[in-house]
Amino acid sequence: MKNISKIVISPDSFKDSISAKDASLAIRNGLFSVLGDRCEYIIAPIADGGEGTLDAIVDEKNIVTLSVTGTSWNKVNACYGFIGDTAVIEMARAAGLMLTPKEKRRAADATTYGVGELILDALDKGFRKILLTAGGSGTNDGGCGMISALGARFYDADGNLFVPTGKSMSKIQRIDTSELDKRLGECQFTIATDVTNLLLGDTGATFVYGRQKGADDADLILMEEGMKNYASILEQICSKKVSEIQGCGAGGGIAAPLLAFTDAHIESGIESVLKAIKYNELIENADAVITGEGKIDRQSLFGKAISGVARYAAKASIPVYCFVGAIGDDKELLLSMGLEDIYALSDIAPSVEYSMSHSDELLFKLGAELGRKLC
Repeated sequence: MKNISKIVISPDSFKDSISAKDASLAIRNGLFSVLGDRCEYIIAPIADGGEGTLDAIVDEKNIVTLSVTGTSWNKVNACYGFIGDTAVIEMARAAGLMLTPKEKRRAADATTYGVGELILDALDKGFRKILLTAGGSGTNDGGCGMISALGARFYDADGNLFVPTGKSMSKIQRIDTSELDKRLGECQFTIATDVTNLLLGDTGATFVYGRQKGADDADLILMEEGMKNYASILEQICSKKVSEIQGCGAGGGIAAPLLAFTDAHIESGIESVLKAIKYNELIENADAVITGEGKIDRQSLFGKAISGVARYAAKASIPVYCFVGAIGDDKELLLSMGLEDIYALSDIAPSVEYSMSHSDELLFKLGAELGRKLC
């Protein structure tokens, strides 16, 4: 047997088929069926910073659940987690698209207030490093709800206090930050997203994502004008061109007030995840790394989960094996991102349907196949 003593297993989820954690276990069990306990198996599932990140990277014992304000202003049970001294907050848990039935989605009325409540709870528990994932949002309020929950005060032309939503941001005349939670000054925020959209314009938060969140043509115009007004006032206060920062349009603009009022930066989703779980330490002295996702194609070469893992492994000169549901482009091109080999469920499944419904069984088989190769 070759001198294989440590394998790190880090797939993303296989969408609509198997979670990242379950995929990791299936691969591990396949390897174990061949290599047994002669090898150490490190289970380190990953995500790209979107929906599912919390489940993928945070241990169940480190999950906190509380009642917060949901996307449609109703109360929902939402959770966040922590890794070491970093709180991991998935905005979709409190302000997600899937929290509201499709026929009832109204981006113009939706709020991120509950995200602010999650952050408050994390502050109460002593966290000052916060990883906020911006995927899967059902909101377009520029983070007004979130920052209101954290103490910001919004006033209209008549001096009335209100919490802006997409349809009412045009009414903002003044933002008072004097009552912002003082603990925010001690925080470091990382906003995880692979979206590069700006806050405003044809490729901004409103026009690109608003319609899927339940906005019609009139809503889009109203929300864009409101977002412009909000951005202008925000930037006057912070003296920073927040609206010109790439990625600020993610999550309906949720990053905007954090970029304006706190120590915050936007980072590639997979990069932020790998840093949070200290991936460079996990793979130290590993003989092989296994990653994967539902489909690998050209897009996987650019900032996706697989390319992130491959980049870290390359720095440590560790071979990377990739398990996927299907290969969508030329295999040789895909191997050029630094992969030793690619194993596809579609190569051993009788049909796509079988592959989707029996992914755990097939990942086990591919794990065993790789185990024999490593012997």
